[in-house]
This record gives sequence, structure tokens and C-alpha cells, in this order.
Amino acid sequence: MENKNVGYILVGVSGFIVMIILMFKRNLTNFVDSSCSIAHNGEYCPMYDTISQQTYLALGIVVLLVIVGIILILSKPQEKIIIKTKTIKNTPPKKTIDINGLRQEERIVLELVKENRAIFQAELIEKTGYGKAKITRILDRLEGNGILERKRRGMTNVVVLNENMNMEKK
Repeated sequence: MENKNVGYILVGVSGFIVMIILMFKRNLTNFVDSSCSIAHNGEYCPMYDTISQQTYLALGIVVLLVIVGIILILSKPQEKIIIKTKTIKNTPPKKTIDINGLRQEERIVLELVKENRAIFQAELIEKTGYGKAKITRILDRLEGNGILERKRRGMTNVVVLNENMNMEKK
């Protein structure tokens, strides 16, 4: 709820409370008039002082409520701050790799990785028929050139294409 609305509600409730206080004071004064005149034989009754004190105290509290309400009405509405988050990646421009300069076994491995997008190193060994050491050397060369990346997954590696590379034949 906006501050202004709360302020208006406070001022309205305060007005209602003032009416109740004044009605209560009038009825209490009438009651004291009828009962004190009998008890004090027409002299001044000390209950009038108590009624006045209670009335002033209640009106003082209402005045505080009215002041708070007016402050809320006159205060500026809170500005809504909208924060838009935008993740900015520093992605370098894609490098173009001439795959003609690659060896035949490097091209075979590269084609398998391109087809599968991501492949386990053990799968490369199975599909190419190369030994474990040879695949490791091939992947080392391709990773050194920035063409592939190996990511450790448990006891094996997943081989993926480097995102910043464009392959083209010349």
C-alpha cells in the first residue's frame, strides 16, 4: 500500500476516534453530574479532573496519529528501483582454423567430436581404433591449438569443441 493511502486512512481513523472520545466524555460527564451532585451536595466533584485528564491524554494520542498521517500524505512516494541484470561475457571473436593443416588422424578425431558435439575419450579410442596413447597425443595437439577441450568427468574425459573456433576447409 502506498504511503499516501496509509496517511489518509490514519487521518480518517483519527477523526472517528475523536468523535468517540467526545461522545464518551459527554456521557461520562452526564453520569458524574447525576451521581456526584448527590454525593457531594452540589460541591465540585474531583471526578471532573479525571475525565479531563483522560480526554486530553486520548486527544494527544489522536493528534500524534494525525501528525503521522499528514507526514505520510505529504511524503514523496518511494521510487521504485528497477535493476536489470545483464550478464556480459567477454567472448573473444571466433578464430578460424584451417583444418587442411591438420594430420589425417587429427581430422578423423575432429570429425567424430563435431558429429557428437561431446564424446568420451574412451569412445574415441573405440571408434577410431587408435591406442590410448595415440588418442591422448592427438587430443593434446588439438587442445594445444585451441580446437578442442577436455573436461574431466569422473575417471574419464569428455572431449568437446572449443566454442571460440570456426572450422573451415581451404
